Formats: sequence, structure tokens, C-alpha cells
Amino acid sequence: MTYCLGLALDEGLVMAADSRTNAGIDYVTTFSKLHVFQPAPDRLFVLLSAGNLATTQEVMNRIRRDLDQAQSSATARPSLLTAGYLFEAADYVGKVSLEVQRQHAPALGASGVSAETTLILGGQIAGQPHGLYLIYPQGNYFAASPETCYLQIGENKYGKPALDRIAVPSLSLEDGARLCVVSLDATSRSNVTVGPPYEVAIYARDSLTLTHRLKLTADHPALRALSSSWNQGIRDIFPGLPRFDWEAMGDAPRVEPSQRLA
Repeated sequence: MTYCLGLALDEGLVMAADSRTNAGIDYVTTFSKLHVFQPAPDRLFVLLSAGNLATTQEVMNRIRRDLDQAQSSATARPSLLTAGYLFEAADYVGKVSLEVQRQHAPALGASGVSAETTLILGGQIAGQPHGLYLIYPQGNYFAASPETCYLQIGENKYGKPALDRIAVPSLSLEDGARLCVVSLDATSRSNVTVGPPYEVAIYARDSLTLTHRLKLTADHPALRALSSSWNQGIRDIFPGLPRFDWEAMGDAPRVEPSQRLA
């Protein structure tokens, strides 16, 4: 399993992913799920992936092949280089992903294995706004919005509460990066199939280059400090939560089990 997420903020984008692809008592593998493409100075794309690893790797290979062929040929073959808008790039990636899945689905399905992969595409093309898209295994896609400025794929439920409470477009990129790490850390605490190293990419609007790219291993000081501070903050706040009405009245009268049923 895996967990990837992206934030579409006023200042730019923050995209993050774990790198665990398998987990068990004695077998854990790690692969990068954060892929950066800059085929020309006027555009930058970041892809996050969750799903069948072989499918994902072939999708990335085909994207690179199409870029190589587009740069060495006068033929305008569809690629990240020919997209004029970010939604066109999402459409192109969705078609590549669907083609790969259809090619391998019969053989994988016969073995009880899914060929599906889900992707998040973030980036910007010069002259157009930056943006963030979730691309389904079926090839269709939708964009993040000011009302829902984050997108998740993979094991998303454990990391969602912090995003629901804190993620807003006005967050700074630095706070957005901290929030992504908190969301990843919360997920790994509840699901062993998600874990470090975590990768975080920060993109400042209109810069057309990554501002920062971080790799946080399990023993990285920044990850340990963020995790410890977040967990301690929750513990510190809990005793101060409002009391129930009956707590202010002293000891509540004992209620027998038969009375509770009545």
C-alpha cells in the first residue's frame, strides 16, 4: 500500500509521498513514488503514484519515451511537451495510464492481481495557473479547488483528519509541507503498509522549478521533531477539553445495569 497527497495553495504546491510498497514481518520494499518532469524551461510537472508498481513504472517510462521522441522529432506526438494547459497534461497522462492497464489487465487479472494505478499530477505551464489533478485508473481526472485544496491517493483515511482541520489555500508553503509530513506520520502510526522515507516537493507559484525537495528517513531529525511535537501537542491539549455537565456536580449517582436497560 502507499499514501500520497498534494496541497494546492495560493503560494504554490506541496506534494508528498511515502516510499513503502510492501510490508510484512520480514519483508519491506521501498520505491520512490514522487516523479519530477521538466521537459522545457516553461513547464514543470510532479507526479505521485499509488497502485500496481509495475504499471506505474511503465507509465513513467512511456512518459519519458514520448518526451525523448518529441524532442528528437518534428512530429508533434502527444507528450508533456505538447500540452498547452495543465488539464491537457492530465488528460495525456490518463490516456497513457489507461493504455498500460488495458495491456496488462488480462494476464494480471487471471492471477488475481489488479493492474490499476492512481496518480496525482501537479505543476504549472508558463502563462497558466498552477494546479493539482487526481487521475483515476479509468483515465479521467478532476482538479483540486479552493473549497477542497488537497488531494489524496492510497491509504488516505488516517491522514485525512489533520487535512480537514488545517488545509486552506492561504497556508504558507512551509506550513503546507509540515502538514503533509504530519498527515504521513499519522497514517504510518495506524497502518504498517505506509512508512518512511517520506519525499516532499515544494513548488512556488510561477517559479517553474522546485523550491525544495526533501527526503525524510525514519531517523531524520526534522521528521522525529515534527512527529514528537505533534503527538505531544495532542496529549497536552486532551486534559484541557471541556468537562461533561455531570463532572461539575461531583460523583454521579450509581446506575444499576437493570436501570440502564429500562
